[in-house]
Amino acid sequence: MRKIEHIGIAVSSLASSVPLFEKLLGTACYKTESVETERVNTAFFQTGENKIELLESIDPDGVIARFIEKKGEGIHHIAFDVEDIEAEMARLKAEGFVLLNETPKKGADNKLVCFLHPKHTNGVLVELCANANDHETRMSTNGRE
Repeated sequence: MRKIEHIGIAVSSLASSVPLFEKLLGTACYKTESVETERVNTAFFQTGENKIELLESIDPDGVIARFIEKKGEGIHHIAFDVEDIEAEMARLKAEGFVLLNETPKKGADNKLVCFLHPKHTNGVLVELCANANDHETRMSTNGRE
């Protein structure tokens, strides 16, 4: 794991939360995106090397909606940047961590992602993130060797 990629925060409404975080962080939201596979709308902020991702459920039965219903708005996950997501998934699985998805899936902000079960990470939902373009380049390079 190279660095913290972002901190994910569950919010009830991007319409009210984006202006709040723009004031709080002193910077504009640089990107919004809908991630159908996760049933969320996202908004991203960058301050220096740090990123914040706001997550709003687009489904009343979605993971974020259930999280907010149970725990309220707040920190949902911490994401770590990894160079080779498959290798990191294999390493963590061998170490006894439980992956919530067996193969990387498309996430927001042009990332491939995998989540670790929070029961095995002291209650913290951990996300692994790899740049999708870097992954594709590595796969095509490896295929030519």
